[in-house]
Amino acid sequence: MRIVEYDNHAVYGYGSHSPADIFPTPSAVTIGSFDGVHQGHRRIISRMVAIAEQRGLRSVVVTFEPHPRRVLKGPVAGPVGLLTTLEEKIELLRSEHVDLFFVVRFTPDFASRSSEDFIRNVLVKVLGAKSIIVGYDHAFGHNRSGTGKTLDSLGQELDFDVEVLDEVLIGNEHFSSTRIRQLLESGMIEEANEFLGFPYMISGRVVEGEKLGRRIGFPTVNLQLSQEEKLLPRAGVYLASTVIDAQRFMVMMNIGVRPTVSSEGRKTVEAHILGYCGNLYGADISFSVLRFIREERKFANLEELKQQLEKDKITVELYCE
Repeated sequence: MRIVEYDNHAVYGYGSHSPADIFPTPSAVTIGSFDGVHQGHRRIISRMVAIAEQRGLRSVVVTFEPHPRRVLKGPVAGPVGLLTTLEEKIELLRSEHVDLFFVVRFTPDFASRSSEDFIRNVLVKVLGAKSIIVGYDHAFGHNRSGTGKTLDSLGQELDFDVEVLDEVLIGNEHFSSTRIRQLLESGMIEEANEFLGFPYMISGRVVEGEKLGRRIGFPTVNLQLSQEEKLLPRAGVYLASTVIDAQRFMVMMNIGVRPTVSSEGRKTVEAHILGYCGNLYGADISFSVLRFIREERKFANLEELKQQLEKDKITVELYCE
């Protein structure tokens, strides 16, 4: 993957694509934050890729970094609660066969630009949009004034067509990053994964901890998140999995404040990787969160914690059978 800077944009190209690809090339384009890259997002992206293939166009996903909500609402609004970091988003889009991943650096100045300016000077002038595909509720530009109607009104003048995809439901609910956040915050990981279409990912670097788990027979890796604003599910013990050196391992993961051994109140991620004995310090690792096991609890001492962890391990192993 090549990363190049161009007029305050970062462009992520796949395969043989080069910096020359940022010049206007007839393209099918879709635009959005795509936080979570959930099933609704992937339906839009797949349709865009299909149109690109049918018409011999380049397929381009346009997204924003940082998340627009962080810029528009500021730090007083609290953490955004990202479902996917930029790196996770890029990795997930690899499987969608997108030619170009175009990341707009979202700043207050950019937020003040009109939707028409964005269409003319980014989608058409920079990318060469010939077909623009968006979801039924898509809005962009200053005060979210740009809609499918805005695109339609400029399409004839600027020589591009527009396709607005209808809403798709799962059960009686539409695909929504907000709904997925609510499910994760409630510990409803399986329901959240159904909306996502894949297990929720938590990624980061393995750092040294206090090694208390090793003392009681449950050594853990302590994860330093790759993005502080990444949303962590409800505190508790989870079944997860990870891949190390092309081998998949099941994982007993704790997300929470570790009340038995810490009074900091800071939410952390630590994981006991079943059957793995190597040293992972300094390694970047990603976990797929599969199932909620139990709530986090404070135990009277380490021995009581160890007894509960042995029960948790049996539960995890039963789910793995």
